[in-house]
Amino acid sequence: MTTLFKDSDHIYFIGIGGISMSGLAEILASSGHQVSGTDLRETPVTKHLESIGIQVNYGHQAENITDDITHVVFTAAIHEDNPELTAAKKKKLTIIDRAHLLGQIMEDYSNSVAVSGTHGKTTTTSMVSEILLAGEKDPTITVGGVLPTIGSNLKIGHSPYFVAEACEYFNSFLQLTPLAGIILNIESDHLDFFGSLDNIYRSFHAFAKRVPQNGVLVINKTIPRLEKIIDGLSCTVETFSLTETANWTAQNILHHEDGRNTFDVYYNNEKKAQIHLNVPGEHNISNALAAIAAASFLGISPAAWAKGLSHFTGTDRRFQKKGEKNGVLVIDDYAHHPTEIRATLSAAKKVKHNTTWCVFQPHTYSRTKFLFEEFGDAFFDADEIIVADIYAARETDDGTISAAQLAERIAKTGKSARYVGGFGEILAYLQAHSKAGDLLLTVGAGDVFKIGEAFLSL
Repeated sequence: MTTLFKDSDHIYFIGIGGISMSGLAEILASSGHQVSGTDLRETPVTKHLESIGIQVNYGHQAENITDDITHVVFTAAIHEDNPELTAAKKKKLTIIDRAHLLGQIMEDYSNSVAVSGTHGKTTTTSMVSEILLAGEKDPTITVGGVLPTIGSNLKIGHSPYFVAEACEYFNSFLQLTPLAGIILNIESDHLDFFGSLDNIYRSFHAFAKRVPQNGVLVINKTIPRLEKIIDGLSCTVETFSLTETANWTAQNILHHEDGRNTFDVYYNNEKKAQIHLNVPGEHNISNALAAIAAASFLGISPAAWAKGLSHFTGTDRRFQKKGEKNGVLVIDDYAHHPTEIRATLSAAKKVKHNTTWCVFQPHTYSRTKFLFEEFGDAFFDADEIIVADIYAARETDDGTISAAQLAERIAKTGKSARYVGGFGEILAYLQAHSKAGDLLLTVGAGDVFKIGEAFLSL
């Protein structure tokens, strides 16, 4: 395991219940290190950590940083005035950010894959994982959602294979040096940090340059200004696309009424495999091509591509079928960017139903403001749109943007869009107006999924 730590070290995670932090904590604990941490409240993730012997404190308090702790791991979500972080600095402990720790752990695996992009990271990381599992490579997996095949966001393998998401926010992915790097797409997002699309491009170019000479960068051929990303790279570059000439393409695509997709995979115009994909949408076909390209570079066979992808049924909160009530099918999706919303609604069109209801919860005030016009035009494929209150996450409301304003902007496109009120009012409205044969989509990265769950429990 990473040379960052000695056997006697005690590593403390501030925010240990986070989907990525919990995985890293478990990896270190499994290698014999003493690990503990803190989070705001008890969750299924923290309960799992406690079940495997990791001590979890609830509530951030300076006294949690005890004298036996040698290292403290934190994330970008932890503010500088956090009492535990302040106490760690006062004690002059070694402080490591999550991204640096992930990069250090990744260096212990010779066949590592890092999946980056504005959208689709969790899904594509899961697809790569399924292919490696089907190829019996026993990979270590850390993914930003629960993968049903492993029943968790983490699998600790015993092989040189490692698969992880590579998040661009705060330039976290610039700590990684994967043998196979994937760039799915590049768009404006996290502008509260990056400030401009040009800065985002610079960061993705820097990520691409971290792939070693003996590695591969798998990149979407349709990314605008692609040359800005691949210029000067020493590694192999392989492209994928559904619409343009590329190394990896999908042909003979069939969309089935139940949302499944069938397509043939071609590499440099030579057919390699037929894939049956149990998740809807052309964006998922594109994600599958990226996963296949990376797996192929690692020597995984076409039979394993097909087998692994046939097992993939989606991850938690990615077009996740939650159930049906009174003939209304409820699906939940994590989409929180205009492009993701369009892809989700486009996928929903391919599932047989009558009216598409979309309850959208904007995620952060800054994203809603920066991408206000793009959000306003993103709901073309929905019939009825309800905008829930903005999910603040790490931000505070300065009063300059609201859910009602976004609903008004969407309505200007001619769509039926409205702001109804809180979750209770939205639930009552759906109960009164939805009908058998309709599809209810809860969309957003916050807690909007609770509306769908409450609808099903009525």
